Amino acid sequence: MIRQLIRSYVLLVAVAIALFTVPVAFTLTNQLRGDTKESVEREAETMSRLLGTGDVASCEALARMAGAYPKNEEKVDVSATGRCAREDLREPTADAALAKALDRGEATVDWGSDFIWGENLVVTVPAFERSADGKTETENVVGAVRIVFSTDHLTYRLWTIWGFRAALAALVLLAAAFIGVFAARRLTAPLRQLNEMASKMSDGDLTARSPVTGPQETQTLARTLNQAGERLDTLIASQRIFVADASHQLRTPLTALRLSLDNIADGTDDEFVREDVEQATAEVVRMSRLVNGLLVLARAEAKVTAAEPLSLREIIQERLDVWRPAADERGVTITLRGSADGRPLVLASPGHLDQVLDNVLSNALEVSPDGATITVAVEARGEEVVLSVLDQGPGMSDAEKSRAFDRFWRGQGLTGKSGSGLGLAVVKQLVTDDGGTVTLKDAPGGGGLCVTLTLRAARHGGG
Repeated sequence: MIRQLIRSYVLLVAVAIALFTVPVAFTLTNQLRGDTKESVEREAETMSRLLGTGDVASCEALARMAGAYPKNEEKVDVSATGRCAREDLREPTADAALAKALDRGEATVDWGSDFIWGENLVVTVPAFERSADGKTETENVVGAVRIVFSTDHLTYRLWTIWGFRAALAALVLLAAAFIGVFAARRLTAPLRQLNEMASKMSDGDLTARSPVTGPQETQTLARTLNQAGERLDTLIASQRIFVADASHQLRTPLTALRLSLDNIADGTDDEFVREDVEQATAEVVRMSRLVNGLLVLARAEAKVTAAEPLSLREIIQERLDVWRPAADERGVTITLRGSADGRPLVLASPGHLDQVLDNVLSNALEVSPDGATITVAVEARGEEVVLSVLDQGPGMSDAEKSRAFDRFWRGQGLTGKSGSGLGLAVVKQLVTDDGGTVTLKDAPGGGGLCVTLTLRAARHGGG
């Protein structure tokens, strides 16, 4: 936006300069041309009258005028033909303009070029002798004067006129560019502040606010966004309070209910009562698991924190150390394969990747048969880091993959028997909050499922 404003401002100034300067320069050029033409014509007519008089005094005056031009510098060449022609007046060469002056008595002006002028301005003026016969006065052509005037100094003055205006225009445009930069940055400063606030809020900093500065429109927008941020912060805080209260209020009665059922089961010898109590206990356990899953999902939706550069390799290694004992009990092997990047950094909220890996590894372990292998692969792809978890379970059909992220949906394996159906929903919520994506596809080689997490890469050294 700043560049567009500067370009528009400079273009406007350039158009203004062109509209006001170019016509003035052309006017000065035409004036210079006209003044030079009038001056040379006036001298040529004066010399032609002296030539037409033909007396001694006129011829001497003509000679002095012709000699006044700097012949040795070859700037002006004055030629005359007629009664006053002597050795101090150079004989003209025959040409069309001189022939027209001698034969038809016509004066000519030749600039040597249709565009401005050529190397020389040639002015040819006929000389007339006036004679009176009674009441009749006649004019006879007795000679001609031709002045060949060099236009070098005119060209120099022309370049001076245009060069001065071009340099002045360049200086004005340069000054306009500096002024445009200052004005554009000043005008867009409130927008940059609003953009900085929006970026902080998108990264999870709901306390970010924008100063109310600039024009009335940006001030109104800043107030509106600040009010929206405050309201959003209040709503998120209320949701967090609700999650904390629900966690305490729901877990406590469920725990008490389970203890009561255990006491009933221990205090009765009736098989039918014991069976009913065990069934009720199983439902309480399932309800507790469901409540825990809902609380985890609610926390994921309510907890908005800024993403930070984190070492994905360290997080994976830490979670694998936690899950390997459970995998060893069933003979399941968990392997880690990484790219040549070594220790890629990703942008994620602290704690998100831990929950994501726990849910994905838990699902992979529950659906994998004894003695199977779970593969965790990490690959850096430019501005993204791809984390894949492959199991050797039954996999999923296309219909199951389309519903896998729905809440309370349960697939095959142990998850289908006792899970809450919220694991992958939590995974998608957390990864999406960090600007990543989650996809499900068949594991290579047939059989099993591949959970692919695409995360934003961070520059090394940034965290």
